Amino acid sequence: MEAAGHSPIARPVVLDRVDTLAAMKPRAFDPSRLDVAAFAQAAGVLSGEWPLADLDRLAACRPAQAQDEPVQPVVWSVEGELRKKPGAQPETWLHVRASTSIPLECQRCLQPVVEALDVERSLRFVADEAAAAELDAESEDDVLALTRTLDVKLLLEDELLLALPIVPRHDACPQPLQAEPAEPQQQPETRPNPFAALQALKRGSSDGGNSQ
Repeated sequence: MEAAGHSPIARPVVLDRVDTLAAMKPRAFDPSRLDVAAFAQAAGVLSGEWPLADLDRLAACRPAQAQDEPVQPVVWSVEGELRKKPGAQPETWLHVRASTSIPLECQRCLQPVVEALDVERSLRFVADEAAAAELDAESEDDVLALTRTLDVKLLLEDELLLALPIVPRHDACPQPLQAEPAEPQQQPETRPNPFAALQALKRGSSDGGNSQ
């Protein structure tokens, strides 16, 4: 029992340590199924490396003679931003970057030429496709519609494919180009001259007439 005239002693509230750590732990985001809205709200940052073989379409661009050569991994990063606007709803942004080096086929000497790729883009996300089409026509920003999840790897692979040179070639080819052998010139076909044959016939007739 509590003594009369004394107020009860307030006991400190002790939080469970596990619950406290869980509340402090930042949310984990999966780059293969990224919730862009939540990622931007949390100002999330992700980065890492992918083997080139994991990006099938990009890896398929290597020429056959370079398939067994070691290649650089794809170094990537993605950052979310919720950009506040006075008197308007905050904008959802995603800043992405990726870089790698990949061998391609030189269009001059047909030997492998290593091309460095480095892409960096800022993407604004809006509620739906209609809003994205409208803003894309009016603004210089790259605008996409929000989806339930976004595969960052596919997005960055698209960007790297767009960054490939249209005509890859060495500044100076390592091997001299082999000139194709010249085709032998064909001699013009000689045809008998009908006038020469006529002259010979006339000479024969003339000789025969003189012998008589």
